[in-house]
Amino acid sequence: MTEIPKATNVIELEHLSFSFGSLQALQEINLTLAPGKIYGLIGADSAGKTTLLRLIAGLLEPQIGKLKVLGLNPATQRESLAKRLAYMPQKFGLYEDLTVQENLELYAGLRHIPKTEWEKAFTSFLTLTGLEKFRSRLAGRLSGGMKQKLGLICSLLGIPELLLLDEPSVGVDPLSRRELFKLVKDSAAQGTTAIWSTAYLDEAFNFDYIIFLHEGKIIYQGIPTDLSSDPADFEAKIIARMGGYQKCTLKYELPTNLPKVTYPVEALDLVKRYGDFYAVKNNTFHIKPGEIFGLLGPNGAGKSTSFKMMCGLSKPTNGTAKIMGVDMLKDSALARSYLGYMAQKFSLYGDLSVEENLEFFASVYGLTGNRKKERIAAMLSQFNLEPFLNMNAGQLPLGFKQRLSFAAAILHQPSVLFLDEPTSGVDPVSRDTFWQEIKLLAARGVTVLITTHFMDEAERCDRISLFYNGESIALGTPAQLKEQAGTKNMEDAFIKLIEEQGR
Repeated sequence: MTEIPKATNVIELEHLSFSFGSLQALQEINLTLAPGKIYGLIGADSAGKTTLLRLIAGLLEPQIGKLKVLGLNPATQRESLAKRLAYMPQKFGLYEDLTVQENLELYAGLRHIPKTEWEKAFTSFLTLTGLEKFRSRLAGRLSGGMKQKLGLICSLLGIPELLLLDEPSVGVDPLSRRELFKLVKDSAAQGTTAIWSTAYLDEAFNFDYIIFLHEGKIIYQGIPTDLSSDPADFEAKIIARMGGYQKCTLKYELPTNLPKVTYPVEALDLVKRYGDFYAVKNNTFHIKPGEIFGLLGPNGAGKSTSFKMMCGLSKPTNGTAKIMGVDMLKDSALARSYLGYMAQKFSLYGDLSVEENLEFFASVYGLTGNRKKERIAAMLSQFNLEPFLNMNAGQLPLGFKQRLSFAAAILHQPSVLFLDEPTSGVDPVSRDTFWQEIKLLAARGVTVLITTHFMDEAERCDRISLFYNGESIALGTPAQLKEQAGTKNMEDAFIKLIEEQGR
């Protein structure tokens, strides 16, 4: 068999276009990528990032234009290409009913890595990412960040020539994100070329070269600092090319018959234990009316577990959760009537249309007659969901899924709002609109409890509780936490406080 020579360029695209029916996913893409670099493929949801990666991987065939990857045609030489590249999809693609160790062994076997080299590679990767002590845990029981780490490790086994990563940092905390980047950089140092797609502009300066997609077109490509070396100016210039920020149009009024309480949200010595493992230990906080209270922490720190206990989705081992003065365990129906909840993972009904989802949740919240019609119409209008009225929710782009989830959460005009990573994976324009809406709700008196992995979002919270290993290790305003850590920004404060606690 004749050995295929290495190509001068890793990827060559000429006039590449692709559409799904009437939807134009990619338009006239021209791109040449040299080997040995880390490329950032940046863009909003539905910009065309995943489509482009799937074309490169040979999972889709080009409709118009030319495409060469590692000197091969992905459409006709897919089998040869598959041996030389690794693709980590956006959705967790490992086996959830296998342990971490079993997933690693399966992928090492698929990559034809000799068994004599397995243990050395596994130990190196698992130690670097902090997954060493989780070898025997089922992959399905890992936190979101741990799943991303495991997925990346499996993709890196065997050191592929080309590594395609579809939004690997979605839902990942800053500390874990640094670990993911280090894994990719170490692999690049050994000859791997990587393409990392993301909707997060703050990641741009981690890449050697960026390609920014918007509505299927490249609106900027080059070295990030060539556009601007200042992160704020860089973001402003990219946003301008995307058409600028949008103004919030949300209208909201609280019911007038709410009970008068000092703290609409209270956690009193909350504990959640699974056998000998404490997911949450003695968590206590009080949130004032109209306050935006942020829960921060690494993946697996206990933030989502606390959320689930606070809204009645998980029963505490010990302690009390109160909403508007009502004990969640004693009268969960009344407590939940005051509460709007937006889950970390899209939790609406994918097989129901946008309108059917809103109809269903309106009924669950007890809305009837004209009030039900008015609230649904208001949500469709204010969140720009009317064009998707009859589309199944599962087919919506990520950004519009988030809009629909947010609309469902505030449909009944709750006085308390729980938001579990509401902007994860959302582009900067949509993210800014979300925060305009959150600020408006707080100004109207809505009490907000929110988790986020974006440190610029943490800056917008009134107070923050920083979680680590199930406990709050710091509590205060963003300014107070930065002062405690002795840092100038929240990301450095986050990492320093966590690392100090872990020593």
